[in-house]
Amino acid sequence: MNQAPNFQLEVDYNHFLAAGARVVDAIVTVSTTEGEPGAPGTPATPPATSMAQVIMLDCSGSMIGQKIIEARRAVVTAIDTLRDGTPFAVIAGTDKAWMAYPQNIGTVTASAQTRAAAKAAVGRLEAFGGTAIGSWLRLANQVLDTVEAEVKHAILLTDGDDLHETPQELTDILAACATRFTCDCRGVGREWKHEVLLKISSAMLGTVEGLVDPTALATDFRAMTENAMGKTVGNASLRVWSPAGSKVKLVKQVNPTIEDLTERATEVNARTADYPIGAWGPGESRDFHVCLDIPTGEIGEAPRLATRIKIVTGDTDLAEHAVTVEWTEESTLFTEINARVAHYTGQEELATAILQGVAAFKNDERELATEKLGRAVALATESEHTQALSALGALVEIDDASTGTVRLKSDAKSIDAEIAGVRSTTTVALRRRAEDEGGTKTEASADPDV
Repeated sequence: MNQAPNFQLEVDYNHFLAAGARVVDAIVTVSTTEGEPGAPGTPATPPATSMAQVIMLDCSGSMIGQKIIEARRAVVTAIDTLRDGTPFAVIAGTDKAWMAYPQNIGTVTASAQTRAAAKAAVGRLEAFGGTAIGSWLRLANQVLDTVEAEVKHAILLTDGDDLHETPQELTDILAACATRFTCDCRGVGREWKHEVLLKISSAMLGTVEGLVDPTALATDFRAMTENAMGKTVGNASLRVWSPAGSKVKLVKQVNPTIEDLTERATEVNARTADYPIGAWGPGESRDFHVCLDIPTGEIGEAPRLATRIKIVTGDTDLAEHAVTVEWTEESTLFTEINARVAHYTGQEELATAILQGVAAFKNDERELATEKLGRAVALATESEHTQALSALGALVEIDDASTGTVRLKSDAKSIDAEIAGVRSTTTVALRRRAEDEGGTKTEASADPDV
């Protein structure tokens, strides 16, 4: 069983505010290292069962042929990847959901015997019927509710749109499932819709990707399962305290993907709220943008506490950082924008431009699509976001990347727009570089996984 990780907090912001200014923007970096049993910042020992996994497999009629064959192979690969003793289950989904293995609503523990039985059951699955993804998630929630595990993880695979339920029905089911387990979403083939996948992965704090080639599924399922088995803290939260008279305007994950957490706050008390940040294992790093409106102070007064940020799981504090500010008339101090705040503001603008451009492309609004996708190209070029540039390059001819001068490609396909859309929320990190006197500088990294 993996040892729970040790958490660290770093905060980048401008300590100085202009006279009368109220808004504080901070980038909060949460990172983890290998924890030692009983070490400060390490949560209590996880239960003996540290991880449980449910796989939801699309068995609708459009999956017939190579897609269902490769999907079955991918599920088998994930089952073989599970450690002995790990609770797991497989759900088949069409316009309804049912237990493929085991037959009852619950899990079985991974062993040579249960793996063989599960793989035989998966091999018998056929493609037929429609698609109602919410029913799959509802059943997954019921299954995972039967097992005690620190980390509850699901994989969802679909090849099409969510046609047999309303958007509101899916929204309601996601609200019931959120924070109960994480869910990685995958689209396969050419008919899936990025809007649906992003909606699910965002609500469930999971990863998202679209795979045109079904033969790539097995490798991806193995990676998702290995990653989930490396998690040992299942439900961490970013706890934000703010002083009387202040307001938390924004809490948003900005790396490795953009997820707005502002409306997901759980009140702890009148001045404190928790924001869910999902499951964690050792060796991870994620960045969050926290924005507060605070009461203004006087020029020359002592530094004031603007917020206190913690990482918590349950009643355990894992890390803490105080943010103080002071007001000044010295313009060289308050006009400097923190590099990390500026960088991630640009990444958020890039994601918005991509999604707006993709929507215009799908609606055949060519002028608007050209404008928005051109802006996205310019922003991606500035931040060296090579993955975004690659996805955008399937939709537009780039005449001048730095200015965003582009032309829509005549042979651009709808799947190219879906891929650009599903990858729109992936950001590039801003790498830290230590300075001589203990301060920090930052520099852009072209690797979105840095």
